[in-house]
Amino acid sequence: MTIMELSDNDRAALHAALDRMGLGGSSAGRVFTPLMGGVSSLIVRVDSTEGCFCVKQALSQLRVAAIWHAPLARNAAEVDWIRLVSGLDASWVPKVLGHDPVSQCFAMQYLPLDQYPVWKGQLRDGLVDSTVAEAVGSRLGQIHAATANCPALADQFAHQDHFYSLRLEPYFVEAARRHPYLEPILKALVERTNGARLALVHGDVSPKNILVGPHGPVFLDAECAVYGDPAFDMAFCLNHLLLKCVWRPAYRSSYLKSFLCLIGAYTPWVTWEAVEDLEKRVAEFIAALLLARVDGKSPVEYLTSAGDQDQVRQFAISHLQRPCASPHDLLNDWSRTVCLL
Repeated sequence: MTIMELSDNDRAALHAALDRMGLGGSSAGRVFTPLMGGVSSLIVRVDSTEGCFCVKQALSQLRVAAIWHAPLARNAAEVDWIRLVSGLDASWVPKVLGHDPVSQCFAMQYLPLDQYPVWKGQLRDGLVDSTVAEAVGSRLGQIHAATANCPALADQFAHQDHFYSLRLEPYFVEAARRHPYLEPILKALVERTNGARLALVHGDVSPKNILVGPHGPVFLDAECAVYGDPAFDMAFCLNHLLLKCVWRPAYRSSYLKSFLCLIGAYTPWVTWEAVEDLEKRVAEFIAALLLARVDGKSPVEYLTSAGDQDQVRQFAISHLQRPCASPHDLLNDWSRTVCLL
């Protein structure tokens, strides 16, 4: 993650957006501090006479080496997702303070890192508490269960174009470009995912987007929100736990335990379809995501060794060509191969 420098134009645009939202008092009393963020948005802490909060603004060109454009309207989708989940439990998300469609930015509650550490940082440092993974799985399952089979939400979150731009094209289509012999498999995965209408999907359930708060996990960065296949959310998070095994091998057993705890807490909430059907798709998504995070447009920044990348690549390719029936089966293969190297 990187900190984006603010230009004079950025500052002027932020002042104008806050004025339209009626937040932060007068411009003279505002102090902007860019925060660490991902590749898709400008995130700024605002200190003002009215208190401290955050502003997030979507970028049209994501901060990666490849050409990667994304629709700015995804900012409104994130606001809608946060507000909907807040209705289930307000402690699961930051509070939205205002939204400015003109600038495609919104203001939200500032959650200090000393009280809300980032889960990715804890995983990196070996502070691997499996109860966090359990809570992530349970909350994700509840969100999917509460939104499943709802035509009104399917209409509200009909953001398949956003999801294609932010996930399917840069991850799976790009991986297929680099591995043409896998194109039929990955193309079928893209088409199936694009047509799925099962539940409300966050789209970026990564440890970097989860804070470990005093009342449990808090989900951030829902700009990929779409009414689609909930198996994608599960796979996206589980995939990161596997990648951490390569990054921090000393903590592999803890990552694998968290993998199992997350699944175990999630599956009791699956009522919209047979668990085995969802789990089969989760396993396929994990294999595709493993490949995408070394050969897509957004490779994970911490796998810098060619040997580590190839290790993940070869496992992913073999499990795309010979899919597992469940994430448990895939985990067993991962433990017998990657984790023993």
